[in-house]
Amino acid sequence: MDPVVLRRSSGGTDAAAPLVVLLHGRGATEADVIGLAEHLPSGEGGPEYVALRAPITEGGGFAWFANAGIGRPLPDSLAASIAWFREWLDAEAPLDVESPRPVLLVGFSGGATFAGGALLADPARYAGLATLFATLPFDAGVPTTPGHLTGVPVFVAQGDADTVIPPELQRRTWTYLHETSGADLTAVRTPGGHGLTADVVVALSRWTATTLQRSIA
Repeated sequence: MDPVVLRRSSGGTDAAAPLVVLLHGRGATEADVIGLAEHLPSGEGGPEYVALRAPITEGGGFAWFANAGIGRPLPDSLAASIAWFREWLDAEAPLDVESPRPVLLVGFSGGATFAGGALLADPARYAGLATLFATLPFDAGVPTTPGHLTGVPVFVAQGDADTVIPPELQRRTWTYLHETSGADLTAVRTPGGHGLTADVVVALSRWTATTLQRSIA
């Protein structure tokens, strides 16, 4: 299936501009997440934002993987979606060029769990990951060993009142990223629930600008 995408250029049409991939939550569509680009860094020489539709039909929207419960991807399904994603990504941002485009993953909820899986499967492929109100895909066939994300920029946001993502998975994600992964971590906690807030978006925008600048330095 050919991927469905929405695009927003933040300034110019440079084919080598950094690529920021926005990944929607379970049961949603690319249209539900592309608006985030309006609140992220822009300007001449800025990144291209692409919101990608997940490959699996789910209710009135789409999903990134079949699961055994919220935040618990089935390994074979996650692996198939990662392979599908990589085929699309490698056409968008080829590696066999003199200066490959930096690729930053920004996901919300199920899209963030998927993005975490893509990063864990191949940390060197990406300039960084923003995981918003989600869990990493533990016990789903991708490595979560100590030091696996050493030096990789990661932004994590969680809500103290999030009742969608199981609390034990939120704690496991928070602990792994802080204590074990080796990631270059920026972490934000809010008192709210399962949704983006203005303070998280501001922090995400700052992190995105810093991470993209570092990726092209």
